[in-house]
Amino acid sequence: MPTIAGFKNGDDPSARELDISGEYSKTITENFGVSFEEAWIHLDIPHEGSAQGFDNLGTSNQFVRNAGAERAMSISLDVDWGGTGSKAVDAEPFTTLVPTFFIGQGFGFMPESMRLLKPFAVTAQLGYAIPTKSSVNEEDEETGLLFAAPVPRAFNWGGTFQYSMPYLKSSVQDLGLPGFINRMIPIVEWNLSTETSNFSGEERTTGTINPGAIYVADKFQLAVEAIIPVNRASGDNVGVMGQLHLYLDDIFPHSIGKPLFGPTSAAEGVGY
Repeated sequence: MPTIAGFKNGDDPSARELDISGEYSKTITENFGVSFEEAWIHLDIPHEGSAQGFDNLGTSNQFVRNAGAERAMSISLDVDWGGTGSKAVDAEPFTTLVPTFFIGQGFGFMPESMRLLKPFAVTAQLGYAIPTKSSVNEEDEETGLLFAAPVPRAFNWGGTFQYSMPYLKSSVQDLGLPGFINRMIPIVEWNLSTETSNFSGEERTTGTINPGAIYVADKFQLAVEAIIPVNRASGDNVGVMGQLHLYLDDIFPHSIGKPLFGPTSAAEGVGY
């Protein structure tokens, strides 16, 4: 799943940042999977030139999945492996563990008199970031002396609000719209993080709101979203993100797309 994002980050002074990342997910059993994520980062820093390098390797283990009544839930452990990235892009030297809970709910339960609301869906994710170090040594830019900078713990929270045009056509009502429109999912996504302890002394809550749209095809989906920072510490300009998601379960259902153990289960391409 390759993703390209360009924006101005919340550094002081704010740097222009380009992220090119990729993620590979693999089902081990029907209800357990793993994923690997890596990102290459390029920074244009005012008055200092540019820097580039890889961020820390990220992995995720999905332990539980329960789907039914248009509701889905899962629990995962995300790990950002310290020391695997480049110091040039400030990849952290310590590992961070993030147990995360996900839930999604469709609106298909709405009465027939309100059937046009049925394609709506909301998702939420709640995680807690636990760094393996409470502080790291940093250099004071004015004095050149080292000091212990606190590494905060943080509550990560976010979600999406989306409207599925494919669901509208297939399960509610065919309005005779063009085929391209019938494959679209307008979406608003938000991702925020709030420091809960060992505060850094900066803005406690940072994050972005990302309105956009997803185009859903039979074996892939393409998403384009704006990146709108919620405050100055999150960035000082609107950015843009593009993502291509390949459905390996459908492209290679009998090889790399199927679970290592258990029956083959094709993925449903209905958004995030």
